[in-house]
Amino acid sequence: MKSLSWPLALLLTLLFLTSCASDDDYVQVPSQTLLEDRLIELYGSKAALILPTTNDLSLIPSDFNNPITEEKVALGKLLFHETGLATNPNMEGGMNTYSCASCHHADAGFQSGIIQGIGEGGTGFGLHGEGRIKDALYQDADLDVQPIRSPSVLNVAYQDVMLWNGQFGGVGTNEGTEAGWTVGTPKETNTLGFEGVETQAIAGIDVHRLVIDYDFIFNSEYKVLFDAAFPGTEPEECYTKINAALAIAAYERTLLPNQAPFQRWLNGDEAAMDADQIEGARLFFDEAKCFTCHSGPGLNGMDFHALGMKDLEGENVFNAIDDATKRGRGGFTGNPEDDYKFKTPQLYNLKDVGFFGHGGSFQTVRDVVVYKNNAVKENTNVPEVALSSEFTPLNLTEDQIDLITLFLKAALYDNKQNADAQSSADMGCN
Repeated sequence: MKSLSWPLALLLTLLFLTSCASDDDYVQVPSQTLLEDRLIELYGSKAALILPTTNDLSLIPSDFNNPITEEKVALGKLLFHETGLATNPNMEGGMNTYSCASCHHADAGFQSGIIQGIGEGGTGFGLHGEGRIKDALYQDADLDVQPIRSPSVLNVAYQDVMLWNGQFGGVGTNEGTEAGWTVGTPKETNTLGFEGVETQAIAGIDVHRLVIDYDFIFNSEYKVLFDAAFPGTEPEECYTKINAALAIAAYERTLLPNQAPFQRWLNGDEAAMDADQIEGARLFFDEAKCFTCHSGPGLNGMDFHALGMKDLEGENVFNAIDDATKRGRGGFTGNPEDDYKFKTPQLYNLKDVGFFGHGGSFQTVRDVVVYKNNAVKENTNVPEVALSSEFTPLNLTEDQIDLITLFLKAALYDNKQNADAQSSADMGCN
């Protein structure tokens, strides 16, 4: 028999060696590497998701018309918690009893600790804001309550319009919505040309029955703070509602959960997340497709989606929810194609939150993950045709759901955000 040619013999030898290789020769790619490779694939680098440090003001996204300064932030932080601005209540007993922080509780992820935020007419707070209740002296009609869940003010620096329907903000996403900036309503504030954070702060002072009083500022320690935040400004132009709101917005833009384990991991600390959190993150940015809506450093989005979630309802909800609120983005733009769509929220510091969804119809983070995995609407008033194309079954296993939930609750939780001394002093009591 003729001998095999040497190239063929070499080929057969290689095939034999390859086929006989043991399983022990297989090298599994570490989850950390898989996650990092995936983020590079999606965003070019891990750095694209890094939140700036709170004191690096130059890296925090800001409104061109409201540059962030240390002096503005210091002033805004106090005004955010200042109950002394509450001088326009519906009832005398509400005088000096509420502030921005009443509905944006630091220990509830800077949102309300109850299903429906209460400004004037609320009393108590509790550890995570869950102890705030209606004052027995108030009728429902006199309450300052929100017709929708109070959104978090964490990561607002990465949002150019505010509220679930995006109605506040006179630039960017809201270009072309000028017909909805109704004169005589808070939405008219959009005509000032600020981004959403600033616009909401300006409008919110009146909406929530707060007053920026010239004499109060001029004759208090606030005068020095306003002078420092707005140097070279004449008193009549310095001690104003707009400047107070711009300072509050500057402070809100610095509320960045940059010490969460995921953020520390992005910055190079490979031990910041455990193996399960890393796997949950990998699923988040891959099979679960969460990243298609929740992206960027704030893991939020400026798109609006109809996910068929319920509106506020139940015995702890005060006053009827109006039709415009139920229609979401469509209630603001007047465009039927926007009906039942709501803005994609940020995902940090959810561990201490007790209600999720624009109507608070979910009680845990896992509930929301399960809902999106099943993709079956819960609100019968939302037509199937209106549902987002992103709202489709994900076919995740129970273990995968648990891992994603762990990533959301633990790896995106910055407990240092809840260590605000002013918040603790103002809000940590009953």
